Amino acid sequence: MNSLIDIRGLTKDYGRTTALREVTFSVPEGSIFGLIGPDGAGKTTLYRILATLLTPDRGTATVAGLDVAREFRQLRTLIGYMPERFSLYPDLTVDENLHFFASLFGVKVRDHFDLIAPIFSQLARFPNRRAGALSGGMKQKLALSCALIHRPRILLLDEPTTGVDAVSRSEFWGMLATLREKGITILVSTSYMDEAARCDRIALLHRGRILGIDTPTRLTARLGDPLYAASAGEMYPLLLALRGMPDVKDCYTFGATLHVVADEGFDPDGTETALRRQGLADVRIRPVEATIEDLFIKLAQHED
Repeated sequence: MNSLIDIRGLTKDYGRTTALREVTFSVPEGSIFGLIGPDGAGKTTLYRILATLLTPDRGTATVAGLDVAREFRQLRTLIGYMPERFSLYPDLTVDENLHFFASLFGVKVRDHFDLIAPIFSQLARFPNRRAGALSGGMKQKLALSCALIHRPRILLLDEPTTGVDAVSRSEFWGMLATLREKGITILVSTSYMDEAARCDRIALLHRGRILGIDTPTRLTARLGDPLYAASAGEMYPLLLALRGMPDVKDCYTFGATLHVVADEGFDPDGTETALRRQGLADVRIRPVEATIEDLFIKLAQHED
C-alpha cells in the first residue's frame, strides 16, 4: 500500500524546548492512522507542520508526494485540517461558515455535498443558527463538514473529540470509518487511549519522540508481562503494599482499580491472602487484558 504521508527525522525546536525529536513514520493511503499521546507530546506541532502552518527545523515531511515546506501552495488544496480548538467563525451561521470555507477553495457547497451529507444531516435543521451557539457535538460536525467541503485527499484531525460527550465521540468515529471507505486518508490524534483501537495503525508519541508504531493489537501484545487488576477498601495502602512485593514489577492507578505488572510466578490468590494479613480488607486481584494505555505507561517510564 502506498504511503500518502511520509515523515523522516522531523525535528522542531521552540528555543530550548524541543517539541519533536527525530520523528519518523508513514501513513498508508486509505487508512486511519492514530497519533496517540498526552497533552504536550508534540501532536499539535506535528499537525501544524503537515498543514503547512509551521516549517520543520530538521528532517522532511511530504504529503501526497509534496514537500510541506517547498510546495505548500499546491498541498493546501489536498488537505482538510481540523485543529484542536474550534476555529470556525462563531458569529457566522452554520450555512455562512460552510459557504465561506467552500469559497476559500474555489468550490460550491453543492459540488461535494454528497461527501458531507451524512455528517451535515443534523445541522441542516438549524442552518441559520450561529456557530458559537452550537453544542460541542454540533460544533464538531460543522468543523468536520468545513474541513471536507473541497473533498481533500488527506484529513488531519487534531484531538477532534476533546471535550465531547461519549455518544458524540462514538458517532464521530463512525463518520471517520465511512470517510475511509470513500478513499480519504485520515491522520487523527487523541489523548483518549480507548480510541486507539479504532485506528488501523497507531504511533505512540511522548515528549516529542515516537515510542512505538504498529497495529493496536500488535502493540498491546508487546507488554509481555502478566497483568492484573487489583482493588480493596483502601486503595492507596494497597498501592504501596503491592509496590513493595517482590513479584510485582510495577503498580499504578488505572481508573477505579490498580493495574499490577507482575513476574510469571506471581500468585494472585497468595498475594490476596498476604495483603489481608497486613490489614487490607476486601482485596481482589484478577487477570486483565493489556490496553494501549498500559503499554504507553511502560514505554514512557522507560523513555523517561
